[in-house]
Amino acid sequence: MAGTKIIIKNNIRKIVKELDPENVINNVGKEVEDALEEKVKENLKKAIARAKANQRKTLFARDL
Repeated sequence: MAGTKIIIKNNIRKIVKELDPENVINNVGKEVEDALEEKVKENLKKAIARAKANQRKTLFARDL
């Protein structure tokens, strides 16, 4: 599981450009990618636990 990446740095850059119309932010540090990756995995773990607690085998957006 550690080798599977959810967050792609190139996509972060694209989103930052979309969200920064003044074009102030030019670069995205490696730690941003790592921090987002951890946050997403933590959120997914919580969502999985919630779905299991509700005796479901399907993960829904409401679990997030």
